[in-house]
Amino acid sequence: MVIDNATLLIGIAFSSASLLAALVIGWLNARSETYLVLGATGMALVVMGVICLGLPSDTYGLVQHLLPYSLILGGFSFVYGGSRRFRNPNASVWQPAALGSFFIIVIAVPFFVGLTGIGVILLNITAAILLLCCAYEHWQSKDHPHVALMANALLYAVTAASFLACAIVLIGEQRWVLTAPPKNWAEDFNSIMSLVGLTGIGALTLTLHYARAAHRHHTEANTDSLTGVLNRRALFDRFGSGRQPNTTAVLMFDLDHFKQVNDRMGHAAGDRALQRFADILRQELRQGDIASRIGGEEFCAVLTGVDQDTAQTIAERIRKGFAELGLAIDDNGLVATVSIGLAIPAKDEEFSALLSRADAALYQAKNGGRNQVRLAPLRLVA
Repeated sequence: MVIDNATLLIGIAFSSASLLAALVIGWLNARSETYLVLGATGMALVVMGVICLGLPSDTYGLVQHLLPYSLILGGFSFVYGGSRRFRNPNASVWQPAALGSFFIIVIAVPFFVGLTGIGVILLNITAAILLLCCAYEHWQSKDHPHVALMANALLYAVTAASFLACAIVLIGEQRWVLTAPPKNWAEDFNSIMSLVGLTGIGALTLTLHYARAAHRHHTEANTDSLTGVLNRRALFDRFGSGRQPNTTAVLMFDLDHFKQVNDRMGHAAGDRALQRFADILRQELRQGDIASRIGGEEFCAVLTGVDQDTAQTIAERIRKGFAELGLAIDDNGLVATVSIGLAIPAKDEEFSALLSRADAALYQAKNGGRNQVRLAPLRLVA
């Protein structure tokens, strides 16, 4: 049994309305995710446009079709704005709004002069452009899960292709004036893809939203909120009590005179000192190295694929880099510095034991005058 176009339009309206409700609920639970409310607004406009198209009418002209077509293009513009905000939360929505407004004017001109066929052709082309822009935003996104992003981009692209097919068929038939809605294979393909595409895009968008929320919660639970490096729990979850190869190095850090910073300069100054030290760690550590705040003014870094000389060089760069910031502690010219303990296993050694040796070397550095790197003696492990 062949589904008629009116039935497909009803299906599109109902599926879009359901997704609209789901997107709104998602946004109410995460107000900062503005791409959800933009997508919901776009879906609402598309639903209104489709409903208008489904209303019975004896004529095919300006009032009956320019309004719903404008609503559909406006809806796709909002969806494009949401796609931009999904990829970059700070992206401007003025570009999609301006593009959508321009496209509405473009399709209105032929309708005003009676060239309804050209108006419909331009509608399909401009709708395809907006959908391809959405596909591009998802294709370029670095978010996770990657497969869902690519599937969303593909759905946008195929739906855009269905709109282009409608335009190509009308151009091939040279139908510059329409007195009734066009009926051909491309229109059927477009109706089916609009139903499948909008449903799939909405479902995948919600999937991506909840995956992003789960990832964010996991990151927050494993990240020190002040400095942005891993917290103690995340460090031990990652390395546990497993044995470490002799190409691993553990650095323990303790900011010197930190109590004086808090007492004399205030806790806000102490927080800034911790943040600046975390910045030095991010600057000097290599990609793949792990930085963590153990607690208070103590930090840890785990270096992989290094020898002793390389680890000492990195530790010295961190020590010098922090001292060169010149963070004043008192009025006598004393600046914030850091003491560092370094441990490297002579043989496979448990992480907890390696950490303890680095910690012992750290306190040797503190007791030896501070602002220095001390290497823990090697310990043979059976």
